[in-house]
Amino acid sequence: MDDPVARAVQVTASDVLAAQARLRRYLNPTPLHYAERFGCWLKLENLQRTGSYKVRGAMNALLAARERGDTRPTIAASAGNHAQGLAWAAYRLGMPAITVMPKTAPETKVAGVAHWGATVRLHGDTYDEAKAFAADLAAQHGYRLLPAFDDPDVIAGQGTVGLELAALMPDVVLVPIGGGGLAAGVALALKTQGVKIIGAQVENVDAMARVLRGDVTLREPAATLADGVRVKEPGYLTRALLHDLLDDIVIVREAELRETLVRLALEEHVIAEGAGALALAAGRRVAGKRKCAVVSGGNLDASVLATLLQDVRPRPPRKPRRRVQEPLPAIATQGPVLDIAEARAGAARLRPAAATRIAAPTSAIACTTEDCTT
Repeated sequence: MDDPVARAVQVTASDVLAAQARLRRYLNPTPLHYAERFGCWLKLENLQRTGSYKVRGAMNALLAARERGDTRPTIAASAGNHAQGLAWAAYRLGMPAITVMPKTAPETKVAGVAHWGATVRLHGDTYDEAKAFAADLAAQHGYRLLPAFDDPDVIAGQGTVGLELAALMPDVVLVPIGGGGLAAGVALALKTQGVKIIGAQVENVDAMARVLRGDVTLREPAATLADGVRVKEPGYLTRALLHDLLDDIVIVREAELRETLVRLALEEHVIAEGAGALALAAGRRVAGKRKCAVVSGGNLDASVLATLLQDVRPRPPRKPRRRVQEPLPAIATQGPVLDIAEARAGAARLRPAAATRIAAPTSAIACTTEDCTT
């Protein structure tokens, strides 16, 4: 993990705290919801501005740039959510923004970017092709290139999700991983509190998991419902942070992801996009007394949701366990039976204050654990 980028740029928990102070004026904390049938808390970033956590990093990056006096137009490549976050942040701050999105980006995300007035360029079929085109435009026109995840300001902004989770006092937090910005930021915010940070990726869309194992070979990611994490090459800064801070990565099958998304909609009434349901899908394999999954986004095309609801038939949930307390057997009296009057008199002499607690049964005593006292 010895990379020149990672060595030159440092991101710390202090940067996450500074990001929280900047964002407080613009973004409200998102709610927590306990999904009882999953046995897991949900951090509902699908209810965030623009429907995704990505607006945190984009807004923090623009505010930090303004503090440094950098007023250049900002350009970013994105599968959709980072572009929407940048467009909304630039609109609020009155700054120009250009977004490059792959032609395969969901229509709802493209429309969301255009709604906030940012310039939209569609290029390539994957995020990595859009990323290369955005870098070329930035070099030609002098724009500021804002990476979707491999940027210290972006990572610090995403880490504010973790700061909001601190009050829950979780023992395990599950985070979807594409390029690693969200996972790195949450780990910076919570790792010092002893929280386990577990990443989630989709089968054959697991570039970060392979990199952390030492396999740096670039492979074309498979098509997946979780388009937001479909990244060919993860960030250099994020991989360095996750190498030190991440506890594990769970690889989820596509069928598991689809079923989890449908169950979220039908059982918990939470609309999540593919990447948004990924952490919860991984949570089924992770034990924890108080675990929390980040629902990272909810920008799902209506046609995709309709198809999933028609095609996916989730297994019926298991019946909840009933805790039945077995009745204690009646206490059989052995030896001479103590006269009730004598018992009361003896109790009064020994413990006057407790004498009123003695009952006067007429037969063998039957009780529960809570009722019996000694």
